[in-house]
Amino acid sequence: MSDFDNRPAAEIFTPSGLNRLVRDLLEDALPMGVWIEGELSNVSRPASGHVYFTLKDASAQVRCAMFRMAASRLRFRPTDGMHVLMRAKVGLYEARGEFQLVADHMEPAGEGALQREFEQLKARLGAEGLFAPERKRALPAFPRRIGVITSPSGAAIRDVLSVLGRRLGLADVEVLPVPVQGREAPPAITTMLRKASACGRYDVILVTRGGGSLEDLWAFNDEAVARAIHASAVPVVSAVGHEVDFTIADFVADLRAATPSAAAELLVPDGADLARRLDRLRQRMTTLMTRRLQAAAQRADHWQARLNTQRPQARLARDAQRLDALHRRLRFAIGQANALRRARLERLDARLTARHPRLRLEPARQRNAELRQRLDHAIARKLERDRALVLQQGRTLHAVSPLATLERGYAIVFDERESIVRRAADVAVGERVRVMLGDGEMKLRRE
Repeated sequence: MSDFDNRPAAEIFTPSGLNRLVRDLLEDALPMGVWIEGELSNVSRPASGHVYFTLKDASAQVRCAMFRMAASRLRFRPTDGMHVLMRAKVGLYEARGEFQLVADHMEPAGEGALQREFEQLKARLGAEGLFAPERKRALPAFPRRIGVITSPSGAAIRDVLSVLGRRLGLADVEVLPVPVQGREAPPAITTMLRKASACGRYDVILVTRGGGSLEDLWAFNDEAVARAIHASAVPVVSAVGHEVDFTIADFVADLRAATPSAAAELLVPDGADLARRLDRLRQRMTTLMTRRLQAAAQRADHWQARLNTQRPQARLARDAQRLDALHRRLRFAIGQANALRRARLERLDARLTARHPRLRLEPARQRNAELRQRLDHAIARKLERDRALVLQQGRTLHAVSPLATLERGYAIVFDERESIVRRAADVAVGERVRVMLGDGEMKLRRE
């Protein structure tokens, strides 16, 4: 018996089928993926945008891939030797039968723990009310002295001083030096905040530093620093890192600025804007003063005019003008009375003349002649209307008269009893009939 005849009865796989089975087993066993930490090596990023690399530790390694969509969300550039924390799905590359991880998230190792610590502290301080909007204080409009807690050698203080000097050089700026990174930074920042708050020298305090990684900015995520900002007697502005960076100090401070330069712009007003505002106020004040002076001058003229009217010479002149006006009114009234008297006499004379009998007879004759003429005209019009009506009625009667019918060629036949013959059967043979035509009559006998 050969070895071929002794083969087992189990299912026989092809390489593809076996790789597919192993892949399915791995994906079913770990459907949610795993978190894995290790060192990057053999990192490559072809033109497709995918990232291929190996993740290893001291005793093992595994091939990994991160496809373009996930790789586009990376906030850093993976390089060989970098220690990372990665979330990935476990699988098998069927074409070569290679075990691999497909990553959908990657971050430098250590940032994940710091981020979780950050979120926990943020939630706890927020629950205590340290971030409450109602406790935020307004900044002074024109601070006389500003305390800047930062590193004296960093780029942040240079940016702040440059912007403050450019905008408004009147504020006194004092640099309060502290380390802004490392283990000694949180207690130093806390101590400086308490001293600056207690000394009473400053109108506002700025806590700032330039950008960096989460570890670099961690001093400003310290709980002691946050509580010192909260307990400060003067407003505190926080400007830590770049626009995308947020720290616990930003949430506790009375105002958060995106960058140190932006904080300087928020602390003091712009000198050019102030100059323009002063010019507008000066113009407005000049306009108001001009209006008030004009109003005062008008009132003075009014009182001067009233004073002039109260002088004796002015009163005598007004009385003389009034006397002249009364004389003119009296002369006008006398003239009106004389004219009215003459008109009344003329009307009385006319009435007496109109009552003479001879004068009354002539209008009666004229009235009689006028009435006779109107009566003749009325009779003539009445006769004309009656004549037209008779003619119209005659034409109407003629239109319906039998004679008019005869004139159109018709005839009326009468028998010997002078009855109208309507049918031929009504006339016997040999009987005489009379036929009336339009222009006469004739007598006929029926044959």
